[in-house]
Amino acid sequence: MTLLTTADYEAAINAVIERVGNTLVLGIPLGLGKPVGFTNALYSRAKADPTLTLTIFTALSLNRPRAAGIAGRFIDPMFDRVMDGYEDLLYLIDRDRGALPDNVTVREFFFQAGSQLGNANAQQNYISTNYTFVARDMLDAGANVFAQLVAPHPDPSVERVSLSCNPDVSLDVVPAARERRPIAVIGEAHAELPYMPGDSERPCDDFDVLIRRETRPRSLFAVPKQPVTLADHAIGLHASTLVPDGGTIQLGIGALGDTVAHALTLRHRDNATWRSLVGELTPLAKTIGGDTPFDTGLYGATEMFVDGFMALYDAGVLKREVIDDLDRQTALNAGEPVREDDITQVLHGGFFLGPRCFYDRLSTMSLTERRRFHMTTVGRINQLHGTESLDRLQRGRARFINTGLKCMLTGAVVSDALDNHRVLSGVGGQYNFVAQAHALDDGRSILLIKAVRGDGKDAESNIVWEYAHTTIPRHLRDIVITEYGVADLRGATDRDIIARLLNITDSRFQAELLARAKAAGKIEADYAIPNAYRRNTPEALAQQLGPARRSGALPHFPLPTDWTEEEEILAVALSRLSRMKAEQHPLALAMRAWRAGRPGEAVLGLLRRVGLDTPATLQDQIAARLLAPLLQAVLDEGPAALRPRQATP
Repeated sequence: MTLLTTADYEAAINAVIERVGNTLVLGIPLGLGKPVGFTNALYSRAKADPTLTLTIFTALSLNRPRAAGIAGRFIDPMFDRVMDGYEDLLYLIDRDRGALPDNVTVREFFFQAGSQLGNANAQQNYISTNYTFVARDMLDAGANVFAQLVAPHPDPSVERVSLSCNPDVSLDVVPAARERRPIAVIGEAHAELPYMPGDSERPCDDFDVLIRRETRPRSLFAVPKQPVTLADHAIGLHASTLVPDGGTIQLGIGALGDTVAHALTLRHRDNATWRSLVGELTPLAKTIGGDTPFDTGLYGATEMFVDGFMALYDAGVLKREVIDDLDRQTALNAGEPVREDDITQVLHGGFFLGPRCFYDRLSTMSLTERRRFHMTTVGRINQLHGTESLDRLQRGRARFINTGLKCMLTGAVVSDALDNHRVLSGVGGQYNFVAQAHALDDGRSILLIKAVRGDGKDAESNIVWEYAHTTIPRHLRDIVITEYGVADLRGATDRDIIARLLNITDSRFQAELLARAKAAGKIEADYAIPNAYRRNTPEALAQQLGPARRSGALPHFPLPTDWTEEEEILAVALSRLSRMKAEQHPLALAMRAWRAGRPGEAVLGLLRRVGLDTPATLQDQIAARLLAPLLQAVLDEGPAALRPRQATP
């Protein structure tokens, strides 16, 4: 092992080339675990030296968001505060501007959602694959250099590091690669990365080059939170009725995952309010879900350890313990006591990514408590191969909850790409978990899909008759949820699938879809959608859930954020301004701005935060006049509408 105590990246690169030659196929983790310093140095060397050939195999490359105008004035101070030390990925900058050199190729199997829609290079080099196939695909691509961030042990005398946020693929691919070809394994220590015990822990000798350098403060990538809508909350409430006490849960990132975590917390901590919001349980919920607080609690089996799991843990919901031993897990399931020396977990995860406050929460835990969150390989989590007997014992009554973009009226789901095959994000582990739900005797796949995309004149249904791309084929259909309800599709006939999906479709689009089904002979010619489902509108939803927003039961930010309260207010108002621009003609907006009165001092202070208190340009004057009443409306809702109110468990 070569130990570099300073950021001598040139020495590291020389050591790598000496081991593997001038053809470099670099595998680096998705998301947080990318060793930005080493990667940038290697990319810069390749740009300067055309005798090197560099292929970067990765996913979810992230650079600090940047924007111009009002958006930039809004987000820049927050990112300065929480991640001003973050170093941008140079290859991502060059790829985004079409400037990759001829001797460098970047292949990704997952994009930041929507970020590469217009990038031909990224679209052409995208790899569609299941997360569990990534290690295999890296090996087949000739990967011979593996690098990632690692967390140093809290005790400097201990010669171990942790793969921390990204053991997901590394634990599988590195040992397999060593058996095939000469490789180089590089670890770049990062002091702010939480040290995760368990499978993530590796001896320092596992690395051919270990780079230790002084960590720049606030240099981990932090994912900003967006305000969630009432439609998002409605989806989370529906999903929360299908999760049984004592079960297993998997969640994905984003607003819908946040609302599921919040709804489960509300069910546990304020059951009366939760019951008033979900109403009478559906027959499906009575059969596979529940409406009580969580006595036994839930266990998490998830490729992505999102901050929603931490919220569930802190609320006393994520508490069902498992043991990585078949005999003792059998005994635990039978109700026998746990031995004092047993290490129990409440979650197995493959990688984590989230806001800065999430990383800080992990870092403040003791190592003993952190052991409850066992970071391991996706080969273990996303499928039932290798340790199936143990996994089946641990993953009882599993609910795998993921997000989709569109659902065809016969049950197929689109999650990763458009109808022209341009990729929005990627398959990731979604197919794995859908298939696993069918493989487990009492597992269910739950796909969350917003019924409508866009606002006003741009609104379109996400329940569609047909689409030229599919992520989850219709023979793997199970449960689909929109803001208007739950459709149980497992084992159903095409006719019943169509009828059930129409019941959770926005009413503006039901008639056209029903007509398509009738024309195809897939539903009876005289079928009519029941009256109870013909009032599926945003207005009805707002009337139903609006009071819960104002009371604090369904806040704009259901999970902890890195925003200040002032920034949260601005985020909500700016999101409403964006929707307003989509719904109204520019002339109508200009007239509305002209009629706006002078804002009060509180609103002026918020406008000052984005440089609109004394707007200099006509564009800024219009924006200030439009934004001011929206800010006042958020202030009028009160602070309870922003963040979850505190409740006694």
